[in-house]
Amino acid sequence: MMRIQPILILMLLLTGCVSRQAGKIITVNGEISADELGLTLEHEHVLVDFTRQADNAPEPYTLDEAVAHVLPFLKELQAHGVKAFVECTPMHVGRDVRLLKRLSDETGLHILTNTGFYGAQNNRFIPKQVLLMDAEAIAQFWIAEFEQGIEGTGIKPGFIKIGVDRKPLSEFHATLARAAAITHKATGLTIMAHTGPAVAAFQQLDILREEGVSPEAFIWTHASDEKDWDKLVRVARLGAWISLDKYGWKEDYREDYPRLLLKFKSEGLLHNVLLSHDAGWFDPGQPDQPFKPYTPLFDELLPRLRQEGFTDAELNQLLVTNPATAFTVKKRLFTNP
Repeated sequence: MMRIQPILILMLLLTGCVSRQAGKIITVNGEISADELGLTLEHEHVLVDFTRQADNAPEPYTLDEAVAHVLPFLKELQAHGVKAFVECTPMHVGRDVRLLKRLSDETGLHILTNTGFYGAQNNRFIPKQVLLMDAEAIAQFWIAEFEQGIEGTGIKPGFIKIGVDRKPLSEFHATLARAAAITHKATGLTIMAHTGPAVAAFQQLDILREEGVSPEAFIWTHASDEKDWDKLVRVARLGAWISLDKYGWKEDYREDYPRLLLKFKSEGLLHNVLLSHDAGWFDPGQPDQPFKPYTPLFDELLPRLRQEGFTDAELNQLLVTNPATAFTVKKRLFTNP
């Protein structure tokens, strides 16, 4: 009982104390209002295929095989009160919206999928013809998925996912960021950018500004990889989302995350922070690979935060209110003074 007590408190909050959110969220089962989203893990994976190149056929697997592998881990989340799950696997790295819909149907979880391209790992997962496209052409492809659905399914993306390398932006990665900004202006989808250290985060924000897109539309994914925490505070003060999404990956994070969250609390910036694991996943190319659990936040971090003096309202802010706000479909643009 002691292990899940903080989550029981959060579940009580969900039943009566959550401030209502305006707007809509797009899940694999269609639109919901933002106040329906509930307790959310904002960066996780169900299936990832890191064993292939973008121009090769995917490893074979059946939906039944993938469902059987993943379903027990998702059901375990429901015991912790989780209502929503943001699945961040991009196209050409194993995105399978049919699988996500089936898992949503079998669990009742609200699951979000994405449009976008993953340029990290030196463009390994980018088709050769995409490398030759300009930002407008890439954006039109993503906008088409938003308007028409993904791969003939009618399932629409709930956010944009791009990936850049852990260094200054290459010309193509700058193109991805610009395409994401163009897509946001057309759709209102939030931009989640696999980034890491700050240099590329600031460069992406500069590109968004050139395109007239507010930092509020940008999620700095893997921001905890930046060890100069003052840079995280700077970006949060601009209005962007700071995604601390690797809890459970390294022992260092067990100490870093509570300290970093205390820093955001002292700066009055908890309303710009998102929490998750970047965990999972079933890999059809490596079926014996251990599955990273989705539960260390609940088993370890939340009890620690309560010991550090975090209130029920602050935990609710991090895991309920902030994801609902971040993934609301809304055009977030610079306005003229």
